[in-house]
Amino acid sequence: MPFTAAQAQPGGQGFDTYLETVAARARREGVSSTTISRVLTGLTPNTRVIELDSGQPSRSSAPPPAAPYIARHVDAARIARGRERYARDARLLPGIEQRYGVPGSVLMAIWGHETNYGSYLGDFDLARSLATLAWEGRRRGLFEGELIGLLKMVDEGVPAYRLKGSWAGAFGNPQFLPSVYLRLAVDGDGDGTADIWNSDADTLASIANYFRDAGWRPGQPWGVRATVPAGFSMGNFDTKLAAPSCDRVHARHGRWLTVAEWRQRGVVPSSPIGQDVLASLFQPDGPGTPAYLLTGNYRVILQYNCSNYYALSVGLLADEIAR
Repeated sequence: MPFTAAQAQPGGQGFDTYLETVAARARREGVSSTTISRVLTGLTPNTRVIELDSGQPSRSSAPPPAAPYIARHVDAARIARGRERYARDARLLPGIEQRYGVPGSVLMAIWGHETNYGSYLGDFDLARSLATLAWEGRRRGLFEGELIGLLKMVDEGVPAYRLKGSWAGAFGNPQFLPSVYLRLAVDGDGDGTADIWNSDADTLASIANYFRDAGWRPGQPWGVRATVPAGFSMGNFDTKLAAPSCDRVHARHGRWLTVAEWRQRGVVPSSPIGQDVLASLFQPDGPGTPAYLLTGNYRVILQYNCSNYYALSVGLLADEIAR
């Protein structure tokens, strides 16, 4: 049966009726009636957005091999373009690094992963996508809040033509959600706006601000490649901690030991890292495959995107850009 705007979702609420509840909440939170009318009037559900959301991997899915993902996302073209961008923004990066404590190579790697350095920002109508996801109800708490955030962005002066992005509501060079934009986007070039669509300075400073807010530790790497001795059993070093979020991702990491303690167990870092740095061992594809000692800064990358393969690829791409 085709999906239509009249179709009722759990609770028996049609799309237009649901938008009335969103409008009422937006008014309570101070959004102007003009903005509410301009953004919400005429919206219809987007069936493609629901299809894409329904196709996301389930929590019960076994993780695929990491190596193919890394090969696709840390490829020669992305590395080369990242180095070109890094050189182009060489004037901007030292100030941003000094202010926020995050290496420019990591900022570039995020940009490269999210939009291939701005080459594709997404063309989904953000209001329609967020309204569809909120109405559909699987993650209503998240997406209704983001839809309200989008309305607040418009109230703050973000022009309507910029309200395009991914099917899941992210936008701009760093693919921020509205709530993140409102809280952490910054004006990096001093022109009075946080333009994460066109300004390199605003884009890089905003990513850096996100990382600082998430707890990035200056002077510490995200992690390093490591070698493990023959016959090493990861099962002897399973984590004893339960992560408050992203639990299945963190459950694949080993327990936290200092680098010196890992060395005592035969695990040798392949790059410089302080002996007293706490690190967790991760070997995503099992014995005989690449292993990594991950620091607390790796967990910061995971807050940007809760995926081990994403975070590993960001770290490895950053290393290549800086090389």
